[in-house]
Amino acid sequence: MQATFVFNILMENYIRIAIKVEDERVREELIARLSINGFDGFEEDEKILAAFIVEDKLNEQQLKSLLNAYSLTYTKTIIPPQNWNEVWESSFSPVVVGDFCAVRAHFHPAIATVKNEIIITPKMSFGTGHHATTYLMLQEMEHISFMGKRTADFGTGTGVLSIMAEKLGSTAIIAIDNDDWSIANAGENISQNNCRNIVLKKADEFSPLVKYGVILANINRNIILANLDGLVFGLERGGMLLLSGLLKQDEEVVLKECSNHNLFVLKTVERDNWIAILLQENN
Repeated sequence: MQATFVFNILMENYIRIAIKVEDERVREELIARLSINGFDGFEEDEKILAAFIVEDKLNEQQLKSLLNAYSLTYTKTIIPPQNWNEVWESSFSPVVVGDFCAVRAHFHPAIATVKNEIIITPKMSFGTGHHATTYLMLQEMEHISFMGKRTADFGTGTGVLSIMAEKLGSTAIIAIDNDDWSIANAGENISQNNCRNIVLKKADEFSPLVKYGVILANINRNIILANLDGLVFGLERGGMLLLSGLLKQDEEVVLKECSNHNLFVLKTVERDNWIAILLQENN
């Protein structure tokens, strides 16, 4: 069974929604859309996509409407409180991105074959590197110059991308998220990696007060498009914008909006039907 996202640690009931769906493309679309609607854990096997949500966050009418559009049905199970950290730690494995970097927990041995290591406390924030979008972001960061630049990480999750930006030479980094748990977990990971240049900020939108040489945004299509004005305004002349949290089918609409905002596409990469797009301010 493949875990696609992982859970926040919450000592309260979860709801498990089991959806029979074998089409991989439909699965990816559902994961993206359900994650926007409060679902924060997903597991997959060959025939079932299981989606998890805190009981009091479930809007069942909204769920039925979404699944009806795909002619899909579901079953619902209540999962009593348990320590999700213990569950996650027991199955957490290192993520290795070529010879560029590895993301591992403190209880894993060092990985000598990579140039950079990030050590995280394996809790439930999004962005451990296991999901395709975080992997793609890390992969493409190898090819961006961060040295001496100011960086923004919008939707920081575990803080992994901010940590990598500092390791690559960024001298001032703001890491933004709207979730208290992510902010707390990112803070632990930033400290664990002895980072000194990262400032955490809790916010729902990207409203820059300064310009950045690099902006990283690994969230989802709706939030990226809603914040595109701010993301573009926050770029220095010739600055780089790396976007992910996007499905392959999101590419056309995102690229169109980016073109309308005077952004030039340098590269699009794909992994498991997810994409990352590297853009530059078109000076």
